[in-house]
Amino acid sequence: MPSLEAVATYLPDQRVPVEQVVRELGLPAMQAKLLRRFLGLGEIRLDPAGTLYELLAAAVQNLEALRGREGQVRYVLHARAMPVGVPYPVNELRRLCEAYGLRHAVSFSVTHNACASGLLALHLAGRLLAEDAEPGTLALVLTGEKAFTRDAQFVPGMSVFGEGSAACLVSADGQRDRVLSYAALTRGEFDGRLDELPELAARFEREYPDLLAAVLQEAVANAGLTLDDIALILPHNVNTMSWQRLCRKISFPAGQVLLSNTPLTGHVFCADTFINYRTATTRGLLRPGDRYLFAAAGLGATFAAMVVEH
Repeated sequence: MPSLEAVATYLPDQRVPVEQVVRELGLPAMQAKLLRRFLGLGEIRLDPAGTLYELLAAAVQNLEALRGREGQVRYVLHARAMPVGVPYPVNELRRLCEAYGLRHAVSFSVTHNACASGLLALHLAGRLLAEDAEPGTLALVLTGEKAFTRDAQFVPGMSVFGEGSAACLVSADGQRDRVLSYAALTRGEFDGRLDELPELAARFEREYPDLLAAVLQEAVANAGLTLDDIALILPHNVNTMSWQRLCRKISFPAGQVLLSNTPLTGHVFCADTFINYRTATTRGLLRPGDRYLFAAAGLGATFAAMVVEH
């Protein structure tokens, strides 16, 4: 089964309060109150002068476990929430591979699961390595995007997006952070601009907790476990209120969902779960043998969950 050999992350230094985001996007001041008071969002990280290449390279640079093992990396996957991040024919992923000794690797982007694409990329990396069945081969999964448009920075009534990145080194048969199961659910009827389709937005808001709960429970069941066996949920940082409601729905302790980054970073596209993983391991929140859940949801709408054993 695939495992996470190492995870490195990067967050820009510049902190931008949600009030400034709302003001610069020309939104009503009430949106800032909604974001901060009700959704639990306080600030995001941005690097306005930085490029996508620099954002991803910063995480790779922090991935010490990659040093000296570049030749073992067979695949490099960039998981993206946004289908397009740079103009054609710019290819920042290939540029990064060439700069970090990964020119030989097969590289490609994983999209169309929106902010759940990160877990899909991790799942695909494991399947590719298992199919090759060659001991010692690795995959590198990258997440991180620029909040470069209005749609890439704000979802009405739901979240505000910031910048950051993560680099995950994946092996097929490692002994730590082993993936036990993966589950995903796509509900294409929710594809559309929710700010322009109020009836669809209201329906999505109503069904969102049930859909996310269903995929969490499916992933846990596929691993032969129950929610009582889960030590920690590492969520996507869409907002704190939605997770508190979900915890009540599934009778899961809210204190076992790592929500401390949400007010500080906002929603960092597909990188959320991996940023939360680094926080959990740095704080000693995971012990050897603990089973935990990665969880993510993407507009469009896709829900995904992955059970991992630390």
